[in-house]
Amino acid sequence: MIRLSLVFIYIVLCIGNVTVTQAQVKQSFKLSTEILYGISAEANDFFPERDPQFSFVLGIGKTLELPGKLPAQNPNIGLLGMYTDLGNTELLGHSYALIPYVSFPIFGKHWNGSRLKFGLGGAYFDTRFDPETNFFNQAVTTDITWAFRGSVHQKLWENAYGLMDLGLVYNHQSNGHTKLPNQGLNSFLISLRQTWNPKFVYRASHDDNDYSAESADLPLYERTMPYSDQAKALDELAPQGSQEASIKDTLPQTTEYLEARFGYGQNVLALAFNDLRPVRTVSITWGKTHKGYLRWGVGAFYRFYQHYHDYIKGNESLVRPGQEFEAFRDNPWRYGSNFGVHLNGEVLLGHFGVSTQLGFNFYKPAYAIDWRINEGWDYPPRELPPNWVLGEYNTKYQLKKYISSRLGIRYYLWDTRTGSANQKQHTINPFIGAHLNANLGQADFTELSFGVIFRLNSKG
Repeated sequence: MIRLSLVFIYIVLCIGNVTVTQAQVKQSFKLSTEILYGISAEANDFFPERDPQFSFVLGIGKTLELPGKLPAQNPNIGLLGMYTDLGNTELLGHSYALIPYVSFPIFGKHWNGSRLKFGLGGAYFDTRFDPETNFFNQAVTTDITWAFRGSVHQKLWENAYGLMDLGLVYNHQSNGHTKLPNQGLNSFLISLRQTWNPKFVYRASHDDNDYSAESADLPLYERTMPYSDQAKALDELAPQGSQEASIKDTLPQTTEYLEARFGYGQNVLALAFNDLRPVRTVSITWGKTHKGYLRWGVGAFYRFYQHYHDYIKGNESLVRPGQEFEAFRDNPWRYGSNFGVHLNGEVLLGHFGVSTQLGFNFYKPAYAIDWRINEGWDYPPRELPPNWVLGEYNTKYQLKKYISSRLGIRYYLWDTRTGSANQKQHTINPFIGAHLNANLGQADFTELSFGVIFRLNSKG
């Protein structure tokens, strides 16, 4: 059985074993320390009273050189370890998170020193929901949850020890619909972070928006030139008559690909059906990889929800003779199925990919059962009384039934970069992934996936 603990272990192992080649890594790892202060929103009615939330973060990260990118445009990747005091030791307790992240410069030259950062990992909570002793903490029901972080950081100042920045942070933790109740914990925080770099060298220009500290052994053009002059400087440094050192000629090819993926996930149906059962997915995608760091695609998928099938085959309340979904009993397999199409986007970072998906379900009939049970009166029993108020079909229902989403990370067997002189081209690239699937943002199931990328052709 796959549980969140396995997803958590997978994330840690991927980060611990990733091998990024020296040609890709511009700098060694840097250490950062960060403090966060803010509030957590109420997850449910009568949520426990709490003081402001406080977190301490220890991070390691490095800068990547992506093909065809100027130094100021390169992303950072790393791993955050975060301790959080949730403001109520007895009822909310503390959390401990490990979050792989990626960070990008934003706003270009128009707003110097700003970066966007997001990550997805796992968190352990030492205090959680208990129906007898901690009933009103319905945010956290499992010891281990998903942990998502999104933030924007702005440079404050640089000194001999590195860089100080200020940030706005959104944190979300939930168990991915693997146990109910699953309201999730949402926090809004202010960040003060110091990135330590004893070899820091002051920049000669304030126009460069890559504010990550750099070491003194970097080429002069990388640490003193304004952002707008870097491409020109690279060309001028190339031997006369040679175009090989020009950044324009190092741009990789655009590659078409075909992806085949199998996913094995788990979720629960309702409080009265609070046991984990599988969600199996088969998906195929066609798309293009641009410049070795950005991939998009379109495709189709089939999913089979074991919980839906078992509810129908088990002759539960809403499918019995005379009930709304009586007709579903004719073919439990069919009505437990889900067909749809999707649009994928992925940022490629060597062996890693940060992937998202937006999908449209054109067939998911048993979601109506899910909605009727979970969106009516609270705490529905397994045997629904005749006068029980069920969820009403409304616009929210239509959106969640038809729109799906997916967010997670992948680890590829081969480096995903293309087009560089020292990069071997692999026609087939297997991967493993961990993802959180949702119905219009509401957690649906947690999934491990296995797949293969087939490279079809390249264009110069």
